[in-house]
Amino acid sequence: MKTKERSLENKICPLEVAVNSISGKWKVPIVWQINEGKKRPSEFLRGIAKVDRRVLNQQLKEMEQDGILTKESFNELPPRVEYSLTELGEKLVTILWMLNDWGKLMIPAEED
Repeated sequence: MKTKERSLENKICPLEVAVNSISGKWKVPIVWQINEGKKRPSEFLRGIAKVDRRVLNQQLKEMEQDGILTKESFNELPPRVEYSLTELGEKLVTILWMLNDWGKLMIPAEED
């Protein structure tokens, strides 16, 4: 019986993995910013209100580790870093558009 319980606990739920990879207050706005063509951390700071640089860097690092973003560092002065979406990140954008459409259904229609 204990073996069965242990095997159930070790199963990975794809939905849970997906939600965990985009959980975080700024991850979805970061993906939208990159999708709109912004690539540098300073552009994210200007485009996303009230995000702290430290938190932004942490969330960028997590998304890079999850395979959603790639980071390119340029060997120049001052140092320059640019982020772009991976193929997995592009698929996430498609899903976010569908989620956006679903969200529209959740907003009550304006009465005339």
